[in-house]
Order: sequence, then structure tokens, then C-alpha cells
Amino acid sequence: MKSSFGDIINSDTPVLVDFFADWCGPCKMLAPILKDVKSELGDSIKIVKIDVDKNPSIASKYQVRGVPTMLLFKNGKQLWRQSGVLQKRDIVQIIQSHK
Repeated sequence: MKSSFGDIINSDTPVLVDFFADWCGPCKMLAPILKDVKSELGDSIKIVKIDVDKNPSIASKYQVRGVPTMLLFKNGKQLWRQSGVLQKRDIVQIIQSHK
């Protein structure tokens, strides 16, 4: 059974949602950074990628106007939002500050 987006972001584990598009250059730069974040933080974070072209309703609901845009959720609450590429250490620091 596939989880809905609402089920995923209602986790008590922080969930970082990466809104991206295949045609987006900065999104391609962010992908390996997020892999490094996941490898450093392990099970203390969930990272979910949402293709805005394939999921326009979710992107619209969260008012994603540009990609990449990252949103951090915990227990269904949006804790943080950032458009653009950040370095790994900055993303890790933000996630750890919201645990």
C-alpha cells in the first residue's frame, strides 16, 4: 500500500521534502547533497523527493513557486522552508535544530 503525502509528513520523525524538477540544474546539484545529509543523519530524518511536474497539486498546496524548494515537517507541521541550494552542513544544522 502506498502512503499518501499527508501520512508521510505526519511522522514524528522529521521529514525533509525536496520539491524538484528533472529540468532544473540547481535541483541536480542538490540531489547528492541530500544523499550526504541522509547518510550522515540516517534514520533520524526522512527525505522525500516530489517532482513538481508530476505532482502539481502538492506543489500548489504548499505554494512552491520555484525549484528546488525544501520544506521540513514534523508531526504534520511545517517547521522550515527554503528555496535554492544549501550546503550539507547548513541543512544538517537546520534539521538538528528542529528535532
